[in-house]
Parts: sequence; structure tokens; C-alpha cells
Amino acid sequence: MNLEEGIASAIGRTPLIRLKRLFSGERFEVHAKLEGMNPGGSAKDRPALHMLREAIRRGEVTEDSTVIESSSGNLAISLAQLCRYLGLRFICVVDPRTTESHKSIIRSYGGEIDLVSQPDPATGEFLPARIARVQELVQAIPHAYWTNQYGNPDNAGAHSLTTMREISEQLGQVDYLFCGVSSCGTIRGCSDYIRSRGLPTKVVAVDAQGSILFGGKRGPRRLPGLGAAIEPGLHDATLADEVVHVSDAECVWGCRGLIRREAILAGASSGGVVAAVRRLSPSLPAGSVCAVILPDRGERYLSTIFDDEWVMRELGPAAAKQDGSVHS
Repeated sequence: MNLEEGIASAIGRTPLIRLKRLFSGERFEVHAKLEGMNPGGSAKDRPALHMLREAIRRGEVTEDSTVIESSSGNLAISLAQLCRYLGLRFICVVDPRTTESHKSIIRSYGGEIDLVSQPDPATGEFLPARIARVQELVQAIPHAYWTNQYGNPDNAGAHSLTTMREISEQLGQVDYLFCGVSSCGTIRGCSDYIRSRGLPTKVVAVDAQGSILFGGKRGPRRLPGLGAAIEPGLHDATLADEVVHVSDAECVWGCRGLIRREAILAGASSGGVVAAVRRLSPSLPAGSVCAVILPDRGERYLSTIFDDEWVMRELGPAAAKQDGSVHS
């Protein structure tokens, strides 16, 4: 039960690069934290490691445990990888928005998929239904342990201890941090680090249209990993100094801009973060240093945001109207 060596030792210390081409001619700098360079392919490696490590330290996870989590995909991959290393059974509760690529990777690590096919009848959302299913499994399976990314302070602690610390050490003073939100672990951990040290960094929450996390109105969202239908336990409206709501189409445009201008193949949330910087660019002071967290790799989205037919079918003609081409 040692998570201090092996593949776990490769988590964190991801590169931070300047996006000079994508934001060419701007008065500010944008530096991207490439979380897809983690061994599990996303920023979720950090909380997966910290939540499991701390649960083992407290005696809540043992060699007999079955780890269970609700996830749209990335955290499940991270947990599946670490549970494979530890020799633990892992079950992930997903819904139909989880991509086939995510599910295939989870299974390749020996993780089990439990698909919730119907949304919660009271809200019409999948997240409450997924959590209800997790609770059923925890009651039914001996020695089950729910990592509970939505309310576990170790989720946020991972980003306070590592993500924001690394950004500060790599960049020095950061004027703006752009952070996608879902479980709110990343934004809470980064905000905790910033505020506990009295740093001047302004935190910009990048939320999805259709998400209720930061004042939005509930609506349909077709891309996983950004936004939420209910407020998780880690949520706090005061975590962000500013909020930008981005559409699914903007996530597509942002991702395609990253690959076209910077040769970075990143996932849907990364596109949303880039779109948020574009949205705020007129108001960013000259000389500002901006850090953006790009949460994951884009290979997991080849059948969605990088597929023209999917974009046209799911998001409609409006998603193809940047410079008149879906590739713009």
C-alpha cells in the first residue's frame, strides 16, 4: 500500500509553457499548465493520489478495500491506474456523457464501469443519480470506500500542496489564474494557497453554460468535465474573483485553436479556459501574467470535439461559425 514510488512518483511537476502564438500581439502573457502530462493524462491524478494516500494513512483504505467513485471520466482513469498499482478493486459510476475513450482506458486498468443510464427524476440531471448509485454500492459491497471528490477536502488539498505551489514557483507573481470548475477541488485548492499567502492573484472561475456552480442557470451540457448540476461540498461562491461562463461551442473553438496555433492537443475544459481568456482579454491590464490550467489530453475527445460530424450533430451549425469553418 505504498504510493510514494512507482507510477505514483511521476504525478505532478507538469510543464508550464507560454502560449505565445495563440495570444500573439496581446498586451498580457498567458502561461499554460499542461496537466495532461501527468501519467494518467489529467489534473485528476493529483487528487486521486492525495485522496488515496491520506485514506490509507488514516486506515480507511486497506488491502481489502473496494474503491468507488462517481466521475465523468478523468478522475476515474486516475483512480483506476493507482488502484491497479495497489492491487485494489475499483468501480466507477458514469453516465452517458462519458466518452468511449474514457471508458476504454478505465477498463484497461482493470476498473469496472457502472453506467447510470437514467437521470435523477427530481432534477433531470445525471450527477445526483450517479451519487445515489455510489451510495447503493457502498452499502452493498463489504469494505467499500467512496473517495467522494465532491466533498473530500483532500481533493482540494492536492491542488493547494502541489498545483498552485508549482505555478507560483515556476512563474513568480501571477496576476490571473484561469481555472475550470466542476467538483471545485482545483479552484478551492488553488484559492486556498493564494489566500493563505496573501498573494495578489485574481482567480477566474471558468464555468459551463448550463452549470449552476457560479450563478448560472441549469441547462443542457454535452461536454463532460466542466460545470455541474448541483453544488458540490467543496463549492463556495467566494472562491472566484471573477466568473466566465463558456458554451460547448466555445470549448470546441478553444481546443481547435490550441492545436492549430500551439500544437497542443487538449480536452474540452482546456478549450473553455482558453475561450475565457479571450473573453476577458480587453479588460486584462497590460503586462499581466496569466496562468491557465489545461486539465487533460485531447486524445480522449477525438470522437467528440475533434470530430466534425459530432460537432455539427450535437452542437449545430452555430458551432461551425468561427471564420466560417468548424476547423477555425
